Amino acid sequence: MKTQRISLSTGIGLDVALAGPEDAPPVFLLHGFPESHRTWRGIVPLLEDRFRLIMPDQRGFGGSDKPRDLDDYRTDKAIADLLALAAALGHQKFSLVGHDWGGAVAWAAALRGGPHIEKLAIVNSPHPLLFQKSLIDDPAQRAASQYMRAFRATGMEEQIRAMGWDTFFDKSFCPHLDLATIPDADRQAYLEEWSAEGALEGMLAWYRASPILVPAMDEEDVPYPDWVMSGVPRIRIPTLVVWGMKDPALLPCQLDGLGELVDDLRIERVADAGHFVPWEKPEPVAKALADFLG
Repeated sequence: MKTQRISLSTGIGLDVALAGPEDAPPVFLLHGFPESHRTWRGIVPLLEDRFRLIMPDQRGFGGSDKPRDLDDYRTDKAIADLLALAAALGHQKFSLVGHDWGGAVAWAAALRGGPHIEKLAIVNSPHPLLFQKSLIDDPAQRAASQYMRAFRATGMEEQIRAMGWDTFFDKSFCPHLDLATIPDADRQAYLEEWSAEGALEGMLAWYRASPILVPAMDEEDVPYPDWVMSGVPRIRIPTLVVWGMKDPALLPCQLDGLGELVDDLRIERVADAGHFVPWEKPEPVAKALADFLG
């Protein structure tokens, strides 16, 4: 992957990794927390022969700009970055892949129904309507998502720095996979990114700026937010959802009812992988993406 700095019309500068032939069909891949374009390190060698892979560090992450205002992390700002990046690279139409928070951006972009996205692929990232309902109605998903409340708490930055980056690394990834499978070079890359000025605040801002309501475990009779009651548009774009079924944070219940919200839906379950399936099990993810995007 070659990485270059691209200044956008949104006023944000992003570090963007690029791979594959420049004249191949463009595919934008959006990472989530607490990562960067390196989320796709196992995917690139399997897809770069047939697609132009465009992998930005999203605002607040990696080497990209880290604005300080919480409003700069609203979903509409991330969508604006995506569209501005596509315009800067000369792509009027493209396929969009998102994992974790990158999937949240991808879902939101698709819900707006713009003409730019030809195909949508989501990896372990819940549809916002299903996610919000499950946080209220499903005790298991609510329990699994209490970490979001912790990340939103005042002073969380100081707590993380006090525990040390190595401990934060272990806490971030140990529930999801065997830490021994992560090479030392990758560990060091994470620690360097996280310890950069403003990086931790930028990453946590994604949780704090989100409109998703996460009730405490002892809250009862929690009403749905108004946006849930008013509903969301159906997604008309052909959509693939790839799900690591051992994800302890985003449970398989997020797949239930998807077909009622998406017109053209494929679901690919990866039984022996968890939340970080793009680099835990890149082969089945890449195969599903190649079959769908091709």
